[in-house]
Parts: sequence; structure tokens; C-alpha cells
Amino acid sequence: MRIVSLIPSATEIVCALGARIDLVGRSHECDFPADVTGLPALTRPRLPLSGGSRAIDEAVTRALTDGIAIYEVDLELLAELRPDVIVTQDQCEVCAASLAQVEEAVCAVLPSRPTIVSLKPASLSDAYEDVRRVGAAIGRDAASVVAAMQLWIERPARTVTPPRVAFLEWVDPLMGPGLWTPETIAVAGGVSVLGEAGKHTVKRAPEALAAAAPDIIVVAPCGYPIEESLKELDLLTGLPGWADIPAVKAGRVAIADGNAYFNRPGPRLADSVEILRDIYAGRPSDGIRFVWLKDL
Repeated sequence: MRIVSLIPSATEIVCALGARIDLVGRSHECDFPADVTGLPALTRPRLPLSGGSRAIDEAVTRALTDGIAIYEVDLELLAELRPDVIVTQDQCEVCAASLAQVEEAVCAVLPSRPTIVSLKPASLSDAYEDVRRVGAAIGRDAASVVAAMQLWIERPARTVTPPRVAFLEWVDPLMGPGLWTPETIAVAGGVSVLGEAGKHTVKRAPEALAAAAPDIIVVAPCGYPIEESLKELDLLTGLPGWADIPAVKAGRVAIADGNAYFNRPGPRLADSVEILRDIYAGRPSDGIRFVWLKDL
């Protein structure tokens, strides 16, 4: 079997299911496990996604308003790779190539009509089901992978009083958590104060963070590793009322690797929950998955 994955979480699912050997192509963002970076990348952004949070948001907003696809699929390479299964998504046009783009590409260059598995998780149960769906499509048993995820994610939280948690998926403009993330906040033992489970994130006024009065702030912008988030600390500390936020006063502001963990609804959601538990408990930073703002 020949598998193409066009979203990082799907690549991680395929590999967790033991089908790394069958992967023949990936998206430009797929980077885990590390050896998948040696595979040919079939996607690339159509517009520059750089220049900081505000610039990226404005570029993406203009593209979506004008009906311009943010990513493009390499049709020539797709034809060359001849996949039997393509795993993509129809959750977010900002995250990866859209399902419509993939279907159009397949019709254009692949008369064999491969199986297309499109992922659209809005909850933890959806994420588990996506693992099962991918497993069924590629002929791999997903039971053990799902069981391992559930074992780590759903074990009882140890917090006595659930902390109020402001999880930031974007800094400028300010955005709280969406879809599965408020649920991961809850199963780890906290209460999400800026986003609702199962719903897409929305832009918030700069004053919203102080108004929410969180006990803990977790900064994990979508697609940002820790080092990129650290470059924009002034955007955080310059927010209205920042110094008076309970989390700031208590030194409970953490910057986490959103790109590797929270933003990818695959097997590493289990790691995401463990990161939140470490943050809730005030454990020392590991310097890789998260860092404390007070230690910088």
C-alpha cells in the first residue's frame, strides 16, 4: 500500500499504527517522527506565513476573504507517487490543504481514484475515532493505539480545586482554545475560561484575558514551537491589565510547544494532557515541551 498524508496529525497516526514503511508522501509541515522529513512534500503555502502573529493573521484573513487557497498541492508529484490512500482534513483551511483541493487534485491527475480519508475532529472522542478510521483505511488494527491514548488522557486528574486556565491559541489577535483543546484542559483537571469545547476559536478583545482572571495561562499558538512564541512575549506583557492577572502575579504563565502537541489531534494528545498536568502542578520546566515565563 502507498499512503500520502497531507496533515501532520495524520502522519503521526499512520506511523503510530505501524505503517511508516507505507508512507510515500507528506505535507510540508509533517515533521514527526523525524525520519518522515525525508519523504517528498506535496504541499506548500501560497502566501508568506511569516512576520509575526498580526501579519500572519492579516494575510490569512485576506486570502480567505478573497477565496484564495492558502496552500497548493503539487499535482505532478502526486501523480508520480500514485497513492492508494490519501489522508487529509476538512476542519480548517488555515491548517492544511482543504478536502476540496485534494479531491480536485485527485480528479485531475489520478485516474485510479485512491481512497481519501478526511479528518475533522472536534473532540477527544473524534480524535480516537479518526485513528480507527485511518486504521481501517490502511488495513491496520487501531485498538492498541486508541487504548494507549485513552489510558493516559482519561486517567483521573489529581487537582483538588480545578484551576481556571486561559489557553492561548494565538496572541495577536488574542484567541482562546477551540475544538478538542478545552476538553484536554478539563481532563487534565482544569477549567477553560476563553474557549468552549467542540467550537472553533474566535478572536477576542485584548482586554479579554485580564477580564477572564485565569489562575494559569498557557501560551501555545497554533503552529508555533516555543522559540517562535518567545519572540512575541512583548505582545503578551503589553496586554491591558497584564500585571494584575492572577496567573501573572503567581508566576503561573507557561509557554508550550503548540506545534508539536496541542495543535495535532493524534497520538501526542496524550503528551499534551501530561504537559497540562505538569503545568497545573507547578512542576519545573523541561525546556522542550514547555517553559515558565518567570524563569526566562
